[in-house]
Amino acid sequence: MSSASNPSWTHRLARPFVRPLLHTKVRPNHLTTLRLVSGMAACLCFAIGTPAGTWWGGWLWLLSAFLDRADGEFARLGNMMSAAGHRYDYHSDVAVNSLVFASLGIGLRGSWSIPIGLIASLSMLFCLLVSEWLLQRSPTGTRAYTGRWGFDPDDALYLIAPMAWLGLQGFIVIGTAVCAPVMTLIISIRLLRMRRAAAAVSCGGQW
Repeated sequence: MSSASNPSWTHRLARPFVRPLLHTKVRPNHLTTLRLVSGMAACLCFAIGTPAGTWWGGWLWLLSAFLDRADGEFARLGNMMSAAGHRYDYHSDVAVNSLVFASLGIGLRGSWSIPIGLIASLSMLFCLLVSEWLLQRSPTGTRAYTGRWGFDPDDALYLIAPMAWLGLQGFIVIGTAVCAPVMTLIISIRLLRMRRAAAAVSCGGQW
């Protein structure tokens, strides 16, 4: 995710939508809950596999992805960040962003699509868990990845909706089943190297 000092375009887009909520009873966790509910509803629609289900699933997915940006921006603008809120946001992201691939595979109703969808879902789950586990054990300020030109790598998740509308669900689940393990390896190597470099500097400073 983008930092407050270098927000992505989607984070900037969320600001005018959440700013009117400041000084109201609405809290970031409320937006996170809406993100979770809309994301799960999108997964259900994708799993149905009908044209109507795919249509509504795409729109619900875009809403959920946008709310994923909005809750963090709202927390920063209102100075309402908390460890508990971060954990809730993280676990919601993990649940929605991994389950969607199994749902797409189920919706295809193919003999190959359901197991591949499950593999893609588990691969994404493992990628997200390993990244967070390593980040928690890395120096403060370390990031698993950085974006460019105002886009974060996870902004690619927005593409799930238009690709599903175009009937490319199979491409999504196969691509994720292949790419997620590769990303897990790349992120793990990068973070482990940063940890070792930080440890070397720390040991050198003790002398």
